[in-house]
Amino acid sequence: MNERIVVTGAAGFIGFHLTQKLLAAGHAVTGIDNLNDYYEVGLKQSRLALLNGLPGFDFQRIDLTDKPAIDALFAAGRFDYVVHLAAQAGVRYSIQNPYAYLDSNLTGFLNVLEACRHHRPKHLIYASSSSVYGANRKMPFSVHDNVDHPLALYAASKKANELMAHAYSNLYQLPTTGLRFFTVYGPYGRPDMALFIFTKAILEGRPIEIYNHGKMKRDFTYVDDIVEAIVRLVPKAPAGNTAWRGEAPDPATSFAPYQIFNIGNNKPVELLYFVECIEKALGKQTEKKLMPLQDGDVPETYADVVDLEKAVGFKPATPIDVGIQKFVDWYRAYYRA
Repeated sequence: MNERIVVTGAAGFIGFHLTQKLLAAGHAVTGIDNLNDYYEVGLKQSRLALLNGLPGFDFQRIDLTDKPAIDALFAAGRFDYVVHLAAQAGVRYSIQNPYAYLDSNLTGFLNVLEACRHHRPKHLIYASSSSVYGANRKMPFSVHDNVDHPLALYAASKKANELMAHAYSNLYQLPTTGLRFFTVYGPYGRPDMALFIFTKAILEGRPIEIYNHGKMKRDFTYVDDIVEAIVRLVPKAPAGNTAWRGEAPDPATSFAPYQIFNIGNNKPVELLYFVECIEKALGKQTEKKLMPLQDGDVPETYADVVDLEKAVGFKPATPIDVGIQKFVDWYRAYYRA
C-alpha cells in the first residue's frame, strides 16, 4: 500500500514518529506544521531535520487557520488519507490561554474537515484525547460511555472535534476515526509533559512537584504503540454500524461512517512509581514535593482498548520501565546531559 498521506502536526511529537513509520513503509507523506512556540521550536526543528532527509517526505509550513492555504494544498495533493494530529495541547495551558484553543482546535479542524469534504480522502483520522472523559469515574474508560462533563477547555475542544467529525460523516459520508490518546511519552517527547519535566529537574538537582499527593494515576502509553495503532487503523475506514439505534445510541459508533477508539496502555501507573522508574533510569534520587490536585486535572486515567484490539489485532503493551529508559537514553544523548 503506497499511498499519499497528509499528516498535520508532522513536526510534533506523535506526528514526527508517525511520519517516520509511514515513510519507512513506502508511503508519500506531506507534513504540515506551523512550528509555533508553545514549546521550544528547536526541538520541532530537530524532528523536522530528521524527516527532511527521508525519501517521500514533503514539508509545508502552514497554519491550519489559513483556509486558502489548506484548500490549495488538498487540491494539489489529492491525498488518499489524512491524519490530523495538529492541535493546541495542554490542559493547564487551556486555563491560562483559552483563545488559543478556539483557533487551533476548532477553526483549524473545521478547515481540515472542509478540505476533506471537497477533496474526498478515503479516511480522516484525527487525534482526540483521554481528557474527554472528564468527570467520569467508571473504570476503565470506555468509548461506549457518554463523555459530557469535561473539566477543562482543552477537553471540551477535543469533544467538540468528535462532534464536528460526526456531523461531517453524516452530512457528506466522510469516513472519520477519532483516537483518544492516553498520556503519550517517549523519545522526542513534549517538554511540557511530566516525564520531560521530571527528568530535567532530577538531572539539575531540583525538587519535583507531584500532584494529588502522589496518588495521581495515568495510563502512560509509549509513542511507538500509539504509532503502530494509527498505522493499522489508516486503511480501516468505518462504513457505519448497521446495528446502531437512536433509542440506545452507542457513542463509539454511528449509522454514519464514524468511529472512536481509545489508544492506551490499559495499565494505569501511580505517579510515585513513575518517578521511581525515572530515578532508576537516571541512577539519581530526587526530592519530592507532594501537591494537591490541580484545576482541570483528573485523578486517574485507564483505557479500555477492547475495541481497538478487535479492530486491528493490536493493543499497546510497552512496560513503563522500558519506555522510560528509552526516553532517558534519548534525553541524555540529545541534551548531552
